[in-house]
Amino acid sequence: MRWLRYLNQWRGTAKEALEQVSIVAKFLCLIHVTDRYIISSTHVQGPSMLPTLNLTGDVILTEHLSHRFGKIGLGDIVLVRSPTDPTRMVTKRVLGLEGHRLSFSADPLVGDSSVSVVVPKGHVWIQGDNLYASTDSRNFGPVPYNLIEGKALLRVWPPRFLGSLR
Repeated sequence: MRWLRYLNQWRGTAKEALEQVSIVAKFLCLIHVTDRYIISSTHVQGPSMLPTLNLTGDVILTEHLSHRFGKIGLGDIVLVRSPTDPTRMVTKRVLGLEGHRLSFSADPLVGDSSVSVVVPKGHVWIQGDNLYASTDSRNFGPVPYNLIEGKALLRVWPPRFLGSLR
């Protein structure tokens, strides 16, 4: 009997604690869904997107909806899962959509030899802005559309470069 009285005494406290834990869990779920499926910040660095993005790194806002609705266009900067190393993300510019014919220099350091390619269905052609220091579609070919993880909206860090990425 004493045990039941003790249990009733803590019932209200336990219920309130459970409600608070539920609120925190819902909030964390909301943050996860927002970050993974709607918009997130991403730290990007490296020479391949010079001069658009800094060598030492920028923080960009990336939205994750456009590619799900087929709204990626020419000139968009996208985050792509690397076709050669699926654990890495790369940031490149879309230069060709399915059906587009592209000509590019096979090796810009060596000479003028040009190669033409047609982007197949369900693929995009991506290249870094810095042709001399970018591993991109010129190396691994057209990229499957489903490897696109998001579209860069704007740079948020460093503050002096805050703004659009066009």
